Amino acid sequence: MRVLAVDTSTVAASVAVMEDDELLGEYFINNKMTHCEKLAPMIDGVLKNLNMKPADIDIFAAITGPGSFTGLRIGVTTIKTIAYALKKPVIGITTLDALAFNIPICSDIICPIIDARNNQVYTALYRWKDNRQEKMTDYMGIHVNELIEKIKESIKDGNKKVFILGDGVRAHKDWFLRELKDACLFPPGNLMLQKASTAAAMVFYELKQKGELNEADISKLRQLDEINKLVPFYLRKSQAERLYGNGK
Repeated sequence: MRVLAVDTSTVAASVAVMEDDELLGEYFINNKMTHCEKLAPMIDGVLKNLNMKPADIDIFAAITGPGSFTGLRIGVTTIKTIAYALKKPVIGITTLDALAFNIPICSDIICPIIDARNNQVYTALYRWKDNRQEKMTDYMGIHVNELIEKIKESIKDGNKKVFILGDGVRAHKDWFLRELKDACLFPPGNLMLQKASTAAAMVFYELKQKGELNEADISKLRQLDEINKLVPFYLRKSQAERLYGNGK
């Protein structure tokens, strides 16, 4: 089974292809938000270099958010268009789930953060339990100080630490270190941001959990209704919508 996944949720953009849980190829660019120009050539490039065509893909996936309002629409719409034309199934993976999945099975708390400006972040807390990633909280759009208090509460019992990762680390790392001291950990740069390859890996992970990895089960997903259900995931309205709603 082959999965093609894309991510355009933040400044970074990536495209990956996996086959039977093996990464075959990935393009990753973290330089300016020009997804509208780069995404289609990235998809075309990775497929050509793998001697594949879009029809050779069994499942298409997209990271659905939270993140950039425009970026998410570009990625989700692109994947829906290709899947619709080929009558192939689609799967959405949230940005926070994909970020948390960058950290392999560990005993500590995992806290992905996406910068939402004005000292706000999109976040959730995760842990591994019985070899499965488990979400400990709802998805949240909160002030970084409120997040720190939630982290302190989650690690107060025992000797647990917290892995913090995501594009919000750049703006808030010093504050986390000041408030949490040696209780906070940061992964290396290659694991700091969400990637299409992680989203693709999560497709295999989720299908394995559901026991849906054979062709008969995959064929059940090939319904246009599944494509219609794939939409960007927003935790709050855009700034323009908030201003309009306030009558400004």
